[in-house]
Amino acid sequence: MIRSMREIRSAACGTAARTGDCLFDAVLQPHTSLGRQGFLLLMSAVCAVCLVGGVVFLVAGAWPITGFFGLDAALIYIAFRANYRWARTRETLRLTEDALVVERVDPAGRVERWLFQPGWLRVDAPNSGSLVLSSHGRHLAIGAFLTPDERTDLARALNEALAQCRLPVHLR
Repeated sequence: MIRSMREIRSAACGTAARTGDCLFDAVLQPHTSLGRQGFLLLMSAVCAVCLVGGVVFLVAGAWPITGFFGLDAALIYIAFRANYRWARTRETLRLTEDALVVERVDPAGRVERWLFQPGWLRVDAPNSGSLVLSSHGRHLAIGAFLTPDERTDLARALNEALAQCRLPVHLR
């Protein structure tokens, strides 16, 4: 999830004034639906319902059904853990006068970096899918987890920062 579109715009404008070289700085992260407390509350409720249901079927003599209630709770837990692991993905975009550096951190913590020259960089926001950065025959898809509106706002903010970067220094 982008911190907020307001923060992207302030990063694009305000950071350059503070550091003198950074024209755009954004961190993109997927949105997670539940925080830690919400997850614990939901899992407690799921486990309680499964326990009560399992006991009811056990008392009724349908003991194999009890295992399925336990399996349901385990699968819900595994699905949420997988979602939280995926949510550790992060993409950082940092534009200076010399380069746009894209850094992607995957859920395992591995870091990949790409470097683009701002003068040749093109930002494409297709109707579906990711935002695509293109330069010198190389293409990089970013922000696959963003909503279409967030992708559009990010493309607009990045294009504005690139236009600012391409201006001669005395016109900025």
